[in-house]
Amino acid sequence: MQNLILFTEKEKQHLLKKRKGESKFGEHIQLITKLTNIYDAIDNLDVHYVIFGIKEDIGVYANNGKTGTYKAWDAALKVLLNIQSNNFTSAKRVLILGHLDYSDMRKSIISLDTSKKRHTTKARNFVEQIDNDVTHMVSSIIKAGKIPIVIGGGHNNAYGNIKGSALAKNDKVNAINFDAHTDFRAEEGRHSGNGFSYAFAEGFLKNYFIFGLHENYTSNNLLKTIKKLKSVKYTSYEAIEVRNELDFESEMETALNHVSGKNFGIEIDCDAIENIPSSAMTSSGFSVKQARQFVHYFGKHKNATYLHICEAAPTKKSTTKVGKLITYLITDFIRAHGN
Repeated sequence: MQNLILFTEKEKQHLLKKRKGESKFGEHIQLITKLTNIYDAIDNLDVHYVIFGIKEDIGVYANNGKTGTYKAWDAALKVLLNIQSNNFTSAKRVLILGHLDYSDMRKSIISLDTSKKRHTTKARNFVEQIDNDVTHMVSSIIKAGKIPIVIGGGHNNAYGNIKGSALAKNDKVNAINFDAHTDFRAEEGRHSGNGFSYAFAEGFLKNYFIFGLHENYTSNNLLKTIKKLKSVKYTSYEAIEVRNELDFESEMETALNHVSGKNFGIEIDCDAIENIPSSAMTSSGFSVKQARQFVHYFGKHKNATYLHICEAAPTKKSTTKVGKLITYLITDFIRAHGN
């Protein structure tokens, strides 16, 4: 694949911080040294999880959001490789494949003015190219019998995750989205705010549940659209955490009942987690503990097909903080889902 950059032993050794008497996660992961075809490369590997990154914020840019989501992959790697390898982790069952890189594409659009229609169209056309890559990656990994863990980029990449899963399973799939926003906006050209609506309209997504929707940031038109669709449901953050009308644990059960009848993807948007640097950072959101509980709860179900952690946009000061958050979510998922 043209935009896939494999993670190398040299890079791994550069990032590893070894300590006498300790065994680090990164010392036991698996790597691929040469690649012609993703499926053939990983089909016979004794791994259960394939982790890859998406270094892009083009979908966010095309949605007039705050850029920087391309930095999440590097932030996560630095921390993940250096956690302890022990009885609680399963490093030998993990392949770190590498990342999809869109540096050149990003350079060509960073100076565009998205208030101009032709510039917006160009950015959204680039998102379609990214969609194709993500779809191919996810589909190949699942066809090989592995679980994709996808890190970074905007929430536009939910589309490729869902389409790739559906193609691999030869059936529609469901999705649970831990998010302050629906990302179910109009099909106006691809961007980070309409990955799920495109997947739904094109027949790849069946049941969809948005968990923790922020009432202040959801249009009435969107609410009316969702109300008409029996297969799309939501629960709001305010109903759970502000008005205490609903219970966090009970709503997770409600959401699981909606999506677990088929293979389903777990989408974690860092916008939903309080004070995490992201494309739409919130000062009022779920805690890191709740996000981890959420991943554990859904990750332990046999039909959980992939995990996607997106929208984190670390700064220099917050790189370690974001890296730790993503690493906790990755390892929570692995522990919950098992081997």
